[in-house]
Amino acid sequence: MKMLRPASLTLLAALLATPLLLKSPLVLAGEEEQRAPPEARTAGTLSQQVMRSISEIQELMSPEDEGDEPNYAEAKIKLDELRERRFERMNDFEKSTLLSFYTNYYLGTEDYRGALNTFEEMLLIEELRLDQRLRTLRSLGQLYAAEEEWQNSINNFTSWRELSPEEDVTVYKGLSYAHYQLEQFEAALPYWLDYMNLSLDSGEVLERDDYTYLNGLYFTLEDFEKALDLTKTMIVKFNNKTDWQNFNAIYASLDQEERRVQALNLAYIVGHIDDEQRYMNLGQSMAGMEIPLSGAKIIEEGLEKEIIEENLENLEVAAQMHLIASTYADGLPNALRVAEMSDSGDGWDTVGYIHYVLGDYEEAVEAFESAIEKGDLNNRSDTLMFLARARLELDDFDGARRAARQASDAGDESDRSAAQQYLTFIGSTEQRYNIIEQRKAESIDYYRPYPSLIN
Repeated sequence: MKMLRPASLTLLAALLATPLLLKSPLVLAGEEEQRAPPEARTAGTLSQQVMRSISEIQELMSPEDEGDEPNYAEAKIKLDELRERRFERMNDFEKSTLLSFYTNYYLGTEDYRGALNTFEEMLLIEELRLDQRLRTLRSLGQLYAAEEEWQNSINNFTSWRELSPEEDVTVYKGLSYAHYQLEQFEAALPYWLDYMNLSLDSGEVLERDDYTYLNGLYFTLEDFEKALDLTKTMIVKFNNKTDWQNFNAIYASLDQEERRVQALNLAYIVGHIDDEQRYMNLGQSMAGMEIPLSGAKIIEEGLEKEIIEENLENLEVAAQMHLIASTYADGLPNALRVAEMSDSGDGWDTVGYIHYVLGDYEEAVEAFESAIEKGDLNNRSDTLMFLARARLELDDFDGARRAARQASDAGDESDRSAAQQYLTFIGSTEQRYNIIEQRKAESIDYYRPYPSLIN
């Protein structure tokens, strides 16, 4: 996950928590102090000369009339003039004030490297106030992150924490992001947890992205138990499709197949499954859990809604689901479509098998013969054997023997053995059939009715 580089001042302005432009009256030295020599100035005040220059620069960079555009070019000239003329004689407060205006200039012109260098220079001021030092360190942490200098970002955020009596959500977030970018995922995790906890303690509302980032860390660290708990929380809070879909993925990572299918089915029930892959996955997984009829209905619904493409493979799966569920008649329409679409005779073989199981032996014979004629069968010997069985059911003994012999010739040693046994069975069946037919004929002759007594 690559952090985006800020594209404008707007984003950086949001990053920097405290504006640096002076919006309140400037602090001036007293009259007596103004007349004192430079070396005697108070370290926390602006001399009158510096104050006038700063006021002029402020007006150029932040005009009072909202319709006026900042004049950064002229402001930079004034800043350079003031620095060249007086910087060495300035007290620490004057230096920090001037450098603050430089950082505003660089940020306003999106010269982030210039802003970074100026913030670094500000840290060299010996008597820099604590609040300014903290603000500078935090700004450096954020700017180095914007420049993707992650270790420098970490160093400055860490220095901020060492000096600050309080914690800050922005610093926690920045530390977590920076460690993440350096693939230091274990270090990134506690900072993000601290960020979330501090935000909640402050009464702030966390967004789904906050939880998503945390879940990403859990996945990366392969802590699937915690990812599972967090995902459940996210589902309750946000009811987002992605979280529902991730739910089953976590169970898969935990090797809990039954719960994975249950979670995927829940996502389907609440309406968060709308792609072919998950429809097919759920339907076929239900067959694996011995509820194939439910799986067949889901796949057929996907076909009806055009979520699942009506191609050969998907229609074949839909038909097979009914075969697994033993709802053969319901599987016949899709099996017929597969047979018509396929370049192989296997589709007609399936149609023949369905008719055979349903006792429609004439239709079975017709389908098996179509399969053999079309060719390219997965198991030609098996198809011929079923043709033999279907013909035998129709008392077509010669046709059954012919198909069984062809099955013997088309198969391997095992197929030949099975075909020979079946030929024997055909013979014995024909013999019984002939005996029964003979007895029927004899019974008819024996019970031939007497002539009617009524003329």
